[in-house]
Amino acid sequence: MAADIDFAAMGTSAKVVVLGGRPGLAQEAVARVEDLERRWSRFRSDSELVRLNAAPSGVAVLVSSELFRLVVRAVQGWRLTGGRYDPTVLDAVVANGYDRTFTMIPDDRSEIERSPQRAPGCGAIELDTGLRSITLPAGVGIDPGGIGKGLAADIVADEAIAQGADGVLVDIGGDIRVAGAGPHDGAWIVDVNHPLRPDDALLHLALRDAGIATSTSLRRRWQINGEARHHIVDPMTGRPTSNPLVTVSALAGAAWWAEVVTKAIMVAGRVDVIHDLDGIDGVSVLAVDAAGECTGTPDLLELLVPEHVASA
Repeated sequence: MAADIDFAAMGTSAKVVVLGGRPGLAQEAVARVEDLERRWSRFRSDSELVRLNAAPSGVAVLVSSELFRLVVRAVQGWRLTGGRYDPTVLDAVVANGYDRTFTMIPDDRSEIERSPQRAPGCGAIELDTGLRSITLPAGVGIDPGGIGKGLAADIVADEAIAQGADGVLVDIGGDIRVAGAGPHDGAWIVDVNHPLRPDDALLHLALRDAGIATSTSLRRRWQINGEARHHIVDPMTGRPTSNPLVTVSALAGAAWWAEVVTKAIMVAGRVDVIHDLDGIDGVSVLAVDAAGECTGTPDLLELLVPEHVASA
C-alpha cells in the first residue's frame, strides 16, 4: 500500500510518499511537517523561533526539543563549514529586503534600505543541553534558512519509519530525505533538473537512505531600487552571493547536512571548497554556473544526463 500526498509547507511545495505501514501514516507525516513549520518559521509571529529572536540579549530561553535540535544543527553547520554557512545572517537577509514571506515581496522595492552588514557568527551562542535553553548575544538573530526544510524532511522520514512505514520520501521544496525501501527494487528515483533548462533532467539518481538538497540563486529574486537581490547571502559581506555559480546540489546521509553543504559551496563559489570542510566524507556535489558548465565530485559527474561536463 502506498500513500502519496502533495501539499504546501515552509513557503514552498512539498510531498510525502509512504510505503506500507498503518493507514493514516502519510497524513500524520504531513501534519508533522506543518507542526515543525509552526515552530521554526520566522514569518509566524507566534513561532518559537520568533520568540527566541525577540528575547532580550543574554537571556536563556527554554525551547522545545525540535527548535533546540534545529539550532544545534545550524551551529554545527557553521562550525563545520568555517562560517560559510551561517544562521546568524538574519539581519542581513532582512536588510536585503527578505523581510516577509517571499510571495509578499514586491518585484522591485523602492524604499530606503538598511545597509546589509557582515553576519556576527555563532561563536557566542550558548546552548544548554541539560536545560534545553538557547541564549543569543546582542545583535544575533537566527535564520536557519533551507536547513529548516532539510531537517524537517529528516525528522519526518525517520519518525515515519519508526512508526512502521516500510519506506518514505519527504520532499520539501527540493530538500529530500528518503528512508527504508523504495518502489524501484528498493531504491527511490530522484531527478535533479537543469537550472537553465528546468524541463531537462540533469541527474537521475537511485537513492537509499539518503538526503539531497539543491540551492539556487535563480529563484527567490527581487530588486531594490533596480538592483537585483536573491536569498542566498554571503555571511562575510551581508550581501547576496555574486559568483558564477547559480545552483549547487549535494547528496549526503541527511538532508540538513546536504543543505548546509550547498550553501557553503554557493557562498564560496567553487566546488573544491569541500576539501576544506570538516565532516565532508560521504558527500557528493554537483554545481552549475551561469554558462551551464557543470563541476562536481566524480561520482555525480559520471551520472550527468547528458554529459556536457567541465572537470571538477
